[in-house]
Amino acid sequence: MIFNPAAGQRDIAGELHQVVAYLEAQRWDVTLRRTFGPGDATTYAREAVANGFEMAIAVGGDGTLGQVASGLAGSDCILGVLPVGTGNVWAHMLGLPQWSPLSRTTLLDAARVLVEGEVHPVDLGRAGNRHFVLWAGIGFDAQIAQGVEPHREIRRNLGNLTYYVATIALGLGLRGTRVTVTIDGRAMRQRLIMAVVSNAQLYGPTVRLAPQAQLDDGELDVYLFKGDNLLDALRHIAGVLAGRHHRDPKVEIYQARHVELRADRPLAVQLDGEPAGHTPISIAVVPRALRVIVPSWASGSLFMDGAGEAMEEMSLAQRIVERLRAQRERWHEEAERLHHDWERIIGRNQE
Repeated sequence: MIFNPAAGQRDIAGELHQVVAYLEAQRWDVTLRRTFGPGDATTYAREAVANGFEMAIAVGGDGTLGQVASGLAGSDCILGVLPVGTGNVWAHMLGLPQWSPLSRTTLLDAARVLVEGEVHPVDLGRAGNRHFVLWAGIGFDAQIAQGVEPHREIRRNLGNLTYYVATIALGLGLRGTRVTVTIDGRAMRQRLIMAVVSNAQLYGPTVRLAPQAQLDDGELDVYLFKGDNLLDALRHIAGVLAGRHHRDPKVEIYQARHVELRADRPLAVQLDGEPAGHTPISIAVVPRALRVIVPSWASGSLFMDGAGEAMEEMSLAQRIVERLRAQRERWHEEAERLHHDWERIIGRNQE
């Protein structure tokens, strides 16, 4: 269990103790490792592989998820996720339980997915010696990620609001950049504000950037956002939020196995929301390089063996059934615990 204590906006120490106790009750042997800085999660994941662990659980946000995945790439060690970050895009996309003021036991519910879920192979993107699960961003969004990164305490207190403020502040001086983009050997010149090379459907918790993307199709979805200034950037943001970017002539969309970007001036790069240097960059898909735990109610549209809209509708019904079943089991366990506590109290009083 690889835990990033800097992730998210709340203290989960107590809940994490409950999760460990639950997994140990399932006869799991659990080792907890806390990260102290960038790269630790990847190092711990590689150690998990070397030591023969069956699963490495990323306890954090999407950045922690990406680092752990990078350490597991190409191995048989399974990736599990307990989402405690700010955005939790992976968790939103797969329907993993997440904390809310009305549901405070979701970390334990997510742990049940680790026990009851299905193992599914998924693709990874590779940029240099690093891998990503969700996406690589080049340009404006990566510049924002780099601007926010040094201010972890502010981000922890303000959450996603930090990114909105950074978007406005950095956008005032935004200028498009001439970029040579090579997609599967075909080169083109574009003036871009940013590019996103995506393995996932979602770009934010509710922003469906690439609705056609599948996690195991052996291809990456490439989005080139053309433009020259803040107005173009705001137009693209509004288009993506409204789901109209697929019809925008200033957005070019491709599917590819290999993408290279070389810019006239260095552009920032981010992988799964974490700063990852600057251009030039070469990105390739690594088909089915990672085994992940997926809840049984995850949308079938995420995988090649899904059945499109019909599968999505069936998955919604399954999601409701599975959530109700999980809730019923949790109530049963809680009732048993209260019963045992009550018997212990009565026994102590009789003594």
